[in-house]
Amino acid sequence: SESLVVCDVAEDLVEKLRKFRFRKETNNAAIIMKIDKDKQLVVLDEEHEGISPDELKDELPERQPRNFIVYSYKYQHEDGRVSYPLCFIFSSPVGCKPEQQMMYAGSKNKLVQTAELTKVFEIRNTEDLTEEWLREKLGFFH
Repeated sequence: SESLVVCDVAEDLVEKLRKFRFRKETNNAAIIMKIDKDKQLVVLDEEHEGISPDELKDELPERQPRNFIVYSYKYQHEDGRVSYPLCFIFSSPVGCKPEQQMMYAGSKNKLVQTAELTKVFEIRNTEDLTEEWLREKLGFFH
């Protein structure tokens, strides 16, 4: 049986995620990542500043979302406080081989550990990614 491939996280991406965690800007921002199957690495795909959840949704491939997203979101609490939670959003690929699904899941877990992400949310399809959905998910943490 072939061994499970878990992709490493590209070193420059690890550094970018570390800096992203401590960013000073107060707008929403996203780092979109993908798996480079040939290199067996999680690599940077796109970066966005000032992007709403709905705009972010439009950036994702509709048919087969396999991206990992780290999203810095300006979260307005009911009591008026503002925080900037770092959200990790992923969608599990459907309709692909079991070993691909396992590679994706293992790589996702490695990325979450490497970047020390605690707010991890799964979307079933890109249509789920809305401001309302994100606020509901974040509500469980606050």
